[in-house]
Amino acid sequence: MKVLSFTLALAALSPFVASCGSGGPAQVRFVQAIQDAPTPLDIDVSNANNSPKQQFSHVSFLGVQPNQPGRTSVPSGNDTVTGFLTGTTTQVFSGTVGWASGLQYTLVATGFSKTGTNGSNVVLLSIPDNIPSPPTEDVSFRVIHASPSGPGTVDVYIELNPSTAPTSPPTIQGLPYMQASNFVSLAFNPNNDPTPPGFTVYVCASGSVQPIVSEPIFPASAGAVRTLVLTDVQNGTTMSSSFLELTDAN
Repeated sequence: MKVLSFTLALAALSPFVASCGSGGPAQVRFVQAIQDAPTPLDIDVSNANNSPKQQFSHVSFLGVQPNQPGRTSVPSGNDTVTGFLTGTTTQVFSGTVGWASGLQYTLVATGFSKTGTNGSNVVLLSIPDNIPSPPTEDVSFRVIHASPSGPGTVDVYIELNPSTAPTSPPTIQGLPYMQASNFVSLAFNPNNDPTPPGFTVYVCASGSVQPIVSEPIFPASAGAVRTLVLTDVQNGTTMSSSFLELTDAN
């Protein structure tokens, strides 16, 4: 199955989103994927009606807060998100996002903190978490491309095990950096094996079948929903050969 449309995940959308966010809080989980950032980080959130408050603390590279599959309540609207070296006032980055009241988001911080001015090359990807209920006996996956050193677009193959190589067509085709795919549902155990076989996830540069990522994943049961985040190698120059797995359901 191909996923041909993607969730736009740019902070530039914040004025539009903020127009919906004058009521109660939004629910957010934070992913620290800035490959060259000093570590760990504390993350403050503020807006015109709320002074800065530390919402996430002591987050290391590839850290996720709060514990999965939880979310943290943050003010809705047009918010400023600022990262500091833990326990200090040393600012690593600052950016704006827009969150609507009552909705859930995954906030991925990526890009580079040591280039640009005052972390201006850090990118905040605010991804709406429209978590599906998979069809009976299925599991669902989506992918967030948050690897600035990886290919500009990638094809993702999610193959039922046993699998030794990606098989066309891609499950998710042409996913650009800084965007998220839609969720795609796959049969959890179509052959009724005594032990569900799981899947292998292959990530390739678009148009190639040479995997950058080749990693198994084993959802525990039908109905599971997972987000897979593609990131850089820490302090490296390439996409990591492993994805970061986030639990959305089950």
